[in-house]
Amino acid sequence: MKKLSRDDLMSLEEYSEARVAFRSEVMEHKRDRRIDLGTNAALYFEDSLTIRYQVQEMLRIERIFDAAGINEELDVYNPLMPDGSNWKATFMIEFPDEEERRAMLQKLIGVEDRVYVQVDGRERVYAIADEDLERSNEQKTSAVHFLRFELGSDDVAALKNGAMLAAGIDHDNYTVEISPVAATTRQSLLADLD
Repeated sequence: MKKLSRDDLMSLEEYSEARVAFRSEVMEHKRDRRIDLGTNAALYFEDSLTIRYQVQEMLRIERIFDAAGINEELDVYNPLMPDGSNWKATFMIEFPDEEERRAMLQKLIGVEDRVYVQVDGRERVYAIADEDLERSNEQKTSAVHFLRFELGSDDVAALKNGAMLAAGIDHDNYTVEISPVAATTRQSLLADLD
C-alpha cells in the first residue's frame, strides 16, 4: 500500500469545507474495520483512508500548514499503514469504569503480545506490538497499543481463496476468540493485502 504524501492531503481550507462529508465517509468505512474482542477490547484496522483522516485531523487541530510540519505528521502516521503482507491495527482495552480499567491494566501486562489472527485453522499469527515505543512496564500495560500482524504468503493465498478468518486474545486474564470474523470485515481487510 502506497504511503501518503502531501499530494494526498487537502489544504486546511479545503479540509474545513469537506470535513463533515469526509468524516462521515471515514466513519462508515471504519465500521467494517473493527473487531470487538469480547466486551472490553477491540482492534481498529488502519489503512490509507483511516490514516489520511488522522493526519488531516491532526493538521486541523494543530493548525499545521507548512511543508515541514505536514511531512512530520506524515512521518508519524505512515508507519501505521499496512504494507501489503500485513495488517496494522490500533488495539484498545476499553473498560468504561476507571477503577476497573486501572485494575485490569495491571492484570493484563503483556496482553498486546497475545492478540492474534488465524486463517482457517492454520497457525495463529500473533501481533508484533508497539514497534515505535514500549507501552507496558512491570506495573501495568497501556490501554492503547499499535499492532502489526505479519501474514505468510500461504495465509494471504488462503484468505484470497475464501478461507475463514478468526481473531482473539489468549492472555491468562483475558481470553476470547471471534470465529469467524464478520464477512464484511474480512472483505475490507483483504483489500490491504497485495
